[in-house]
Amino acid sequence: MMTSHSGVVERMRMQAQQWESAGDRRAIFLYCYAMMTENMLEAIDATRFQDGPWVSQLLHRFADYYFDALVCYDCGDEKVPEAWRQVHEASLHQSLHVLQHLLLGVNAHINYDLVLTLYEVLHPEWHSLSEEGRRKRRSDHRMVNQVIAETIDRVQDEVVERYDPIMDIIDRLLGRLDERFLSTLISSWREEVWDNAQAMLACRNEADREELRRQLEASVLRKAKWINPKL
Repeated sequence: MMTSHSGVVERMRMQAQQWESAGDRRAIFLYCYAMMTENMLEAIDATRFQDGPWVSQLLHRFADYYFDALVCYDCGDEKVPEAWRQVHEASLHQSLHVLQHLLLGVNAHINYDLVLTLYEVLHPEWHSLSEEGRRKRRSDHRMVNQVIAETIDRVQDEVVERYDPIMDIIDRLLGRLDERFLSTLISSWREEVWDNAQAMLACRNEADREELRRQLEASVLRKAKWINPKL
């Protein structure tokens, strides 16, 4: 099913297809991201969120962060976040397992980009929101976890197993164990993301926010080292 907001999904798929044709394994994360985004847009259209327009705004701004970092990297811009520089260079120059490629992208985009996106979208309204309004924002943030969980099987079948067919054997032997691991890991990270965005909202000034951003990036780089010890 195509949605009325499908331009961002088509952009992702087009870039992923170009990368796949060139043997560029950055396609792995981007194919998965396109699936997640498509399912998110369908969930918005199905009114599964309490504030669909807000979730749509967040989703599209989130995608901007991904593409902005990509453009910076491809153009040699020194402003590319180190979290993304490592992902791109590992994908281009290292032989990694398909799940490592996937998790490196997920780590950078969720644990770094999503914190900044949430802060940016919430900051103009947060102090004027009622307690009920704040609860709705967090509820919608958590609903995304359900959409992600519903997408994991498709990611496994259409992307992970295509790049590493032996994962199909693992999938049949372990049932949904590996999918549950990914879903639980991402949900756990997204809880941290909300807390980090709240900490950023509570900062008294720009200097404090920048210090928090540096700490956040260092945490993301540590997670990347856990995913890929070669870093």
